[in-house]
Amino acid sequence: NLDLTFSHPFPLSIELRFVFQSLDYDNSENQLFLEEERRMSHMGFRCLEIRRWVICGLIGFLTGLIACLIDIAVEELAGYKYSAVKQNIEKFTEFGGLSISLILWAALNSAFVMVGAIAVAFFEPIAAGSGIPQIKCYLNGVKIPCVVRLKTLAIKVFGVICSVAGGLAVGKEGPMIHSGAVVAAGVSQGRSTSLKKDFKIFEYFRRDTEKRDFVSAGAAAGVSAAFGAPVGGVLFSLEEGASFWNQMLTWRIFFASMISTFTLNFFLSIYHGKPGELSSPGLINFGRFDSDYIPFESFLFFPYYFPGGMLGALFNVINYWLTIFRIRYIHRPCLQVMEAMLVAAVTATVAFAMIYFSNDCQPLGQDSTEEYPLQLFCADGEYNSMATAFFNTPERSVRSLFHNPPGSYNPLTLGVFTLVYFVLAVWTYGLTVSAGVFIPSLLIGAAWGRLFGILLSTITSSQSIWADPGKYALIGAAAQLGGIVRMTLSLTVIMVEATGNVTYGFPIMLVLMTAKIVGDYFIEGLYDIHIKLQSVPFLHWDAPPTSHWLTAREVMSSPVTCFNRVERVGRIVDVLSNTSTNHNGFPVVAHTTENEEPGKICGLILRSQLIVLLKHKVFVERASSRLSQRRLQLKDFRDAYPRFPPIQSIHVSQDERECMMDLNEFMNPTPYTVPQETSLPRVFKLFRALGLRHLVVVDDENRVVGLVTRKDLARYHLGKDGLEELQLAQT
Repeated sequence: NLDLTFSHPFPLSIELRFVFQSLDYDNSENQLFLEEERRMSHMGFRCLEIRRWVICGLIGFLTGLIACLIDIAVEELAGYKYSAVKQNIEKFTEFGGLSISLILWAALNSAFVMVGAIAVAFFEPIAAGSGIPQIKCYLNGVKIPCVVRLKTLAIKVFGVICSVAGGLAVGKEGPMIHSGAVVAAGVSQGRSTSLKKDFKIFEYFRRDTEKRDFVSAGAAAGVSAAFGAPVGGVLFSLEEGASFWNQMLTWRIFFASMISTFTLNFFLSIYHGKPGELSSPGLINFGRFDSDYIPFESFLFFPYYFPGGMLGALFNVINYWLTIFRIRYIHRPCLQVMEAMLVAAVTATVAFAMIYFSNDCQPLGQDSTEEYPLQLFCADGEYNSMATAFFNTPERSVRSLFHNPPGSYNPLTLGVFTLVYFVLAVWTYGLTVSAGVFIPSLLIGAAWGRLFGILLSTITSSQSIWADPGKYALIGAAAQLGGIVRMTLSLTVIMVEATGNVTYGFPIMLVLMTAKIVGDYFIEGLYDIHIKLQSVPFLHWDAPPTSHWLTAREVMSSPVTCFNRVERVGRIVDVLSNTSTNHNGFPVVAHTTENEEPGKICGLILRSQLIVLLKHKVFVERASSRLSQRRLQLKDFRDAYPRFPPIQSIHVSQDERECMMDLNEFMNPTPYTVPQETSLPRVFKLFRALGLRHLVVVDDENRVVGLVTRKDLARYHLGKDGLEELQLAQT
């Protein structure tokens, strides 16, 4: 349990509450589990492996369908909005009264965003944002309430459609990762607890260990559907979330990712009227970068290495303080909806003003790819270049910055757009809407990257191979995105797969690594910041570098509530009902004495297991009398998973309180234990690598002296400065 107030041992006295539970990624190898595993034949294990592949295929297929639904809905709604506003602008440009066009644009934006914000704020707040921080926490071993429920998926999909169609500075790619994870969590369990429908399939996988692996596959399938990058999706799950990995899991996740991008590609080809022409592998299509770069240009890319990290750090710092402001003052649902509508209206107003005052007119050729070209005050046969960036969906704007020919934008247009869109993106991320930060980051970086390419072309010959501004827009986009989210390996592969040109892998890798190093010098990545602000006890890959002087004795929680191997039912009920502690794991010892002397460790039993035992009245007296009932099986525990009933819902009579409960058959007789003198880094590695929830600390005689939980490690990992930041956020 993590809902505990603790004082940090540093000189500063800080009280902090972690209100999240941990997940049990370590299998409880009790007698029931071992008997079931030993009864299973070699063919039975082969069948289980086949089911895992089938589930991963279903995850990829359904994730691809959801991505297709989102893409089509956004295209249709955004097309309707931009067509209506375009016709209105063309009408009033000739006769006067453009203020009406502004009001129409702002009203449509606000209406879309209002509907999406109401759905999120009032029905499922966990669906806000991209969901990537929450999925990272889930894969890290933290149970975030409602994060993988069907209701969350429905609100997430509906909300992201409204947010993107509403013209906010957001993207629909980030939420796809969360959507894929929810699909995986539901499909792998063979039932829906929200709909109270059990299909009686995949019952073996109803435990945290198996569910985690499938959620990893769902997150990877979401990345694959978003960017058309199946390998990048696999590496994303490995780099950003998974605490456990093996070769077969890699293959299954890659299979789910391939199915996801193929499904999206196939159905979008039907939607575009070209069945079988698989040209849309992801929600965003960068287009092919056929032009190569020469080794000399590696030096020209050098100025990108540092601005990406610094601008990303600036983005994160501003958003950090803005998020704290929202936590303090904009915490009511009605205020959250009003803020989202305000941002939508301001975004439309600023975009309209930028287009209105821009005099960057470009010729509209026969082969122009502009979807909604605005002439406004330009001459006949020309269009407003600023409108290409603002009067479009973010994905189309990114593609135009990548592939529009040289001369399509003047430097002033790109410079002003970068500044304005940077401010809008910072303000937008963190609203109570379903939205991602990938595309706004790419758009900002592509704008200032192309600006650098244009400045370079004024110095060199315009016919030079290194004067193409599109390739510089790509490097700038990678630098900006890397500076904000601090992903390296997976983002490199995602960008290479999305561009379809592996030769850009080297400069993209260099710019992402540099952006991460520079950005980390100032502040953490955006997702890590929001994880910290939510007071989630997230465990990073390694313990703090200066923690070797700490041992398990300093980290552990004590005294520990223990149970005997055969315990009185009344004491079990009292301990589980104690709201001041609300523990979730209990060491089982040989004996406990009245003076609470520690006993020798015999095993570990969980709160969820005890609740199932109490619900089924598994008492010694009933087993030895005529009231004996069928022997409890693992199916009984799996049927109760994951929403185990609270102890208050279980009625235990006064006579039953005097009965005894034998825990030997249900406890884990081989829990992981460490001596008191074990160093903190060793404890941390054991806890993190195995996905533990509890680690028992014993003395020289194997007696229980303490228990290490996630909150114990999290507080030491944060250190004094981190705890001060969390206290500030929780004030």
